Amino acid sequence: MIGRCTHIVDCRETRGLGEGGGIAQRGTFAECGSDVLAVAMSPGRRHITKPVCEITFGLREANLLTSTMILDAGSGVPHDAPAGGAGNAFGLTDKEVEQMQKFKVIVVHLGGVRNHITYKARLILRNVNKPCVIICEYPVDFEDFAKIGVKTAKVMPEEVKTEGKIMNIVSGVIRGQTVSQEKLDEIIRKVRLTLGDA
Repeated sequence: MIGRCTHIVDCRETRGLGEGGGIAQRGTFAECGSDVLAVAMSPGRRHITKPVCEITFGLREANLLTSTMILDAGSGVPHDAPAGGAGNAFGLTDKEVEQMQKFKVIVVHLGGVRNHITYKARLILRNVNKPCVIICEYPVDFEDFAKIGVKTAKVMPEEVKTEGKIMNIVSGVIRGQTVSQEKLDEIIRKVRLTLGDA
């Protein structure tokens, strides 16, 4: 094909949800190269994976080999977060950690609550020593992560509690809504910058 790049995707360990299997469910791992891994929370009434599919497609269209992972226990907050322990607990399986370690850059789509975003990112980067791009709705900054011990490219915490490091942040990406072209362009640009540093 002229002007196009073909990507082969080894898709879905589990069946999709909904008519035609359109929504990836928890435990999904769709592999396409080993450059970028887009990670999403588990789907549910409040946790919708839609933006991750669009982000993955946009990154692939920009010729970045991007795989997708939908976490098995991606809803709720980690046990060590404020108000943690009630309801669902966010966590990673050994298999998910092992799969994440294979990629150069991790792109994590989180939600719209600041404490959820920061503590989920900390748990992931505590277990995965990779550069990371955070995508979320709430306007967090590097200082928010550094306050709880997350290494970042611009602010280092007083007490480091992670192996991995946040290199870039893209906020204003709303769960369940179509990603604007402007935000998609920002994500592509920041993932490319992070890959250049990886």
